[in-house]
Amino acid sequence: MELLEEIIKSLPDGIVKNVCIGLNWTAVVAESGGNKQCGLSSTLSRGHEHSHEPDVLLAGRLEELTGKELATYAMTDNPTLASIGVAAINALLHHDPTRWNEANAEDVLADKGAGKNVVFVGRFHFIEHIRHIARNLVVLEQNPGVDDLPAELAPAILPQAEVVAITGMTIVNHTLGELLGLCSPNAFIMVLGPSTPLSTVLFKHGVDHLSGAIVTDINPVLKVIQQGGNFHQVRRNGVRLVNISKLE
Repeated sequence: MELLEEIIKSLPDGIVKNVCIGLNWTAVVAESGGNKQCGLSSTLSRGHEHSHEPDVLLAGRLEELTGKELATYAMTDNPTLASIGVAAINALLHHDPTRWNEANAEDVLADKGAGKNVVFVGRFHFIEHIRHIARNLVVLEQNPGVDDLPAELAPAILPQAEVVAITGMTIVNHTLGELLGLCSPNAFIMVLGPSTPLSTVLFKHGVDHLSGAIVTDINPVLKVIQQGGNFHQVRRNGVRLVNISKLE
C-alpha cells in the first residue's frame, strides 16, 4: 500500500462532480484548480454475491466526498471501491503535456524487447507481435489461457526478465508494489493500460515508462461507460493514449 499512499499524498484535492461505475470501466470526474478532468479505471467486482451488504455504502452520495477522500478508496480490499479510488486518482492527477510523447506502448516494447527475455503481467492484443521478436516471452495471468502461466509464478519468472510490461489493473488489485519488488533493478519496466496513473511517483519505484489514457471528451465517454462499453468503444468517443518516459 506504500506506493498508493505516496501517489495519493502527491495529489491536489478536488471537488467530485460525477462517479460512473460501468460494466467494464469506472470513471470519476473531478474539478481541481478550475480544471475538470475524468479519470478511468477497470471495473473490478466481487461477483454476484447474494448479500444484503452493499458494495458501495455511499452509493448516490459519492459526490459529497472530496476528491482525495474518494481516492483513498483505492486502498480498500473491496474491488469495486478500489476501482472508484483509482479512477479518482486519475481524475486528480496534474498532467504535464510537455512530457507526453506519441510513441505507443507496442512500439516501445518492440524496441526494448527485441532479442530480450520479456514478461507480460496481463494479456494485451499485441503480445504475439512482441513474441516474434523477443528471445523469450512469458505471459503471467490470474486467469491463464493456453499459452499463459499462472500469476503465482511471478517470484520465479520476473527476476529473470529484461523487459517487463505490467497491466495498470495491478494498481487496482494492489499487486503492483509486490511485482515491482520482484523485478531486476536492470530491467526495463513499463506499466500500461487505461487504469495506469500517469504519476511520476511510479518512476521512483523502478518504473521506466508509463502508458495510460487521457479523457478528452467527458460526456460521450461517460455515456459509453454507463452503457457497458469496452475500451475500444470508450476510446473512440474521447480518449487519448499518452506515454511518459522516466527522465534520465
